[in-house]
Formats: sequence, C-alpha cells, structure tokens
Amino acid sequence: MTADLSWMLEDIVSNVPRARHAVLLSADGLPRGAAEGLAEKDVRTISAAMAGMQSLSRATAHFAGPTADRQWNQTIIEFAHGWIFLIGAGQGAYLAAAAAPDVDMQQISFRMHRLVARLGNNLTSPPRVSAQEGDGADGASPARREGTGGPGFVLPDLDQVISEVRGARHAVLLGSDGLPRGATSGMSRDLADTISAAMTGIHAYSRVTSQFAGVQEAPQWRQTVMEFQHGWTFLIAAGDGAFLAAAAAHDCDIEEFTTRLHEVVPKLRGHEAPQGKGAGHA
Repeated sequence: MTADLSWMLEDIVSNVPRARHAVLLSADGLPRGAAEGLAEKDVRTISAAMAGMQSLSRATAHFAGPTADRQWNQTIIEFAHGWIFLIGAGQGAYLAAAAAPDVDMQQISFRMHRLVARLGNNLTSPPRVSAQEGDGADGASPARREGTGGPGFVLPDLDQVISEVRGARHAVLLGSDGLPRGATSGMSRDLADTISAAMTGIHAYSRVTSQFAGVQEAPQWRQTVMEFQHGWTFLIAAGDGAFLAAAAAHDCDIEEFTTRLHEVVPKLRGHEAPQGKGAGHA
C-alpha cells in the first residue's frame, strides 16, 4: 500500500460512536488506507467491492431522471446488523465507512465529509462525478426512448404507488434471476433491462460488503440507496429472492416511498416467476 493514509481514517472510528471501520480506496479498487481492526485481505476485498459499487451506482443515474447534471453524491447500504456509506474523496478516490444500526447518521456523514476535506492535502481536489458513461450514445434520457414493455409488463400496483407519492418516478420488479418481471407505465423494456442488469450487480456487491458492516453469521441485506444531485435510485428486498428497483426526484420523501413499496410487495409476488412457470420459483 503506497502513500498509506490509514492514520487519518482513525478520526471516524475514534470520534463517531458506533462507527466500526473506514477504508480509503482508489477508483480501480486499490486500498489507500484503512482504520485499525480489518485484516489486510478484508481491506482488499472491501476496496474492490466498493470500487465496483460506485461504478454501478453511477450507471443508474439516468434512472433517477433526465438532467444534464448527473453528479453522484453517495451510496448507502443497509443491513439488519449495520450500515455502509460510500462517498467521493477526491480525484479517483473514495471513502467507505461502516457502522452499527444505531449510529447517528448525521454525525458519521459530517465526519466523513470533514475527513474528505482534510484528505484534500494528500489527494487532488474532488471532481464533479458524473455518470454520462451510463447513458445511451445519443445522450438522451432512456426514459424517452420509444416503446414500452407492453400491457402485460405494466404492474398497476406499482403505478398506484408512483402516482400517490410526490416525486416518485419509476419502479421495476426484478425476479430472483435478476430479470425484470414488470415495471411502472412509461418505462421502456429497454430501460427496465438496463436497470435490472445494473441493480443485479449492485445487489451482488452489497452482499460482498456485509462483513464490513459487522461480523454476522447470516447477514440480512435490506436496501441499497444511491443519491445523485438530481434524484435517488434504490434497491430493496422484495422477498423470495426478488427485488424492487425504484427512482425518485431529490425532494421525494424516500421514507414514505420505500414504505409504500414494501407495503405493495405482497401483491407483486405472483410476478416473480416467468410466464408459464409456477409462482413458487426461487
């Protein structure tokens, strides 16, 4: 590990109650430093997973809504036993921190951003991280592409949630195989396929990081949330290996939106299996 900045990361673990770990990594997944308490092999694993996570997070920016400014702000992963936070830390660098479920989220966020400012003396200035590489070649929002999934692809129960929560934009149900089973009206099948592929990778990376959040024999992943300058994208567990990917404007009440989505999950269970197969497919 060259230019090891581990000593600076102790600020988070030492001064934020219930914080567990902190790792600084490069965009290509190489560790730049880690707070005490993690084995070197675990630091390497977390660094690689977090680099993949931020790349896929940025690839979902267009799902959050059409805008020229698609700056990624942070990614948050929630488990039953803890949290993981990922933010930019300068040109080609990222800061990841892990904490217990009852951590003060405002306090750890403040400490992380303050540390990034301090790291500015050791790293180059943070750029505006855009996600244009996740767009189509023409730069147009995929939400405007012609064609939809068809009548059988639209899920009315999801449509109702979108219509009733201010700022809610899209939602798509992913089966246990990671393929889209249905979506809200206005979403093209092309967009649903693209988002499903990215979200399947995000779920896989989230699971890999579970030991970073805290040692747990049977870790329970709950959701992964990506915040952009213009909106939110997130992935939540929907039971039986299925997931719900959703998007909202930045001023949307995310707690209300996710609560409503969890409430509608039981009504979507029959869509988890492909047509022609039983709903019990896992």
